[in-house]
Amino acid sequence: MLELMVLASPERLQGWLGALLLNAALIALAQRLPLLTRSGWVHAGILGTLLWGSLGWRGWLAVVLYLALGSLVTRLGYRRKQELGLAEGRGGRRGPENVWGSAATGAALALLTVLPSAPVTLLLIGFSASFAAKLADTCGSEIGKRWGRHTLLITSLRPVPPGTEGAISLEGTAASAAGSALMALVLLQLGLLQGWQPWLLVAGVGLAATLIESLIGAVLQPRLAWLSNELVNALQTLIAALLAMGLAQALLLA
Repeated sequence: MLELMVLASPERLQGWLGALLLNAALIALAQRLPLLTRSGWVHAGILGTLLWGSLGWRGWLAVVLYLALGSLVTRLGYRRKQELGLAEGRGGRRGPENVWGSAATGAALALLTVLPSAPVTLLLIGFSASFAAKLADTCGSEIGKRWGRHTLLITSLRPVPPGTEGAISLEGTAASAAGSALMALVLLQLGLLQGWQPWLLVAGVGLAATLIESLIGAVLQPRLAWLSNELVNALQTLIAALLAMGLAQALLLA
């Protein structure tokens, strides 16, 4: 009850209102950029409000940079991926399903940090891992589809066409590792991660969660018609967050 009273306090409500107005203004200015669909921008505004209201400008900026980096990677070699039939639809623009598939876990953890008794450091490690994993997945998928020389199914290591669910390549895996490390570095520089040990943990977990996501794609997606790519993305970020928080506690990092 006390925690609910704190969340509904005039000061907190004023902060949420300010976050809403600020994000509405920013989205109105940014929606011409070819990053999101029209409805995607609306949902991005909701996400931005949640992040700014709970973590402040640092949490908001971290996710903006994630979106920018992911969109940049998606456009690398885009014309060739179109020719191969492997390009993202809508010209690479993301919709609401992509916004929440990538950010639902991080948004939930960000909201938990506002509770008076919240283990903030631990939650921020989970938050960071969820976005490191998602950028790792984007980098691995987009680079692997375009430049992967030998694409193998993760479960059997037999050759499969680029873009196959559960496919991996040396180039794509290296790109995933780089993407995870880069996102973790962004979070470290913004002060959401404290120290190089949490950075290394988050970077490693981001790569591990991406490989687990490939396993899910190879084993479960062909069997479960309802398991969409967006749900797999959400599951990947949840696995990354839980794994990072569990390891952080075991290693006494939080």
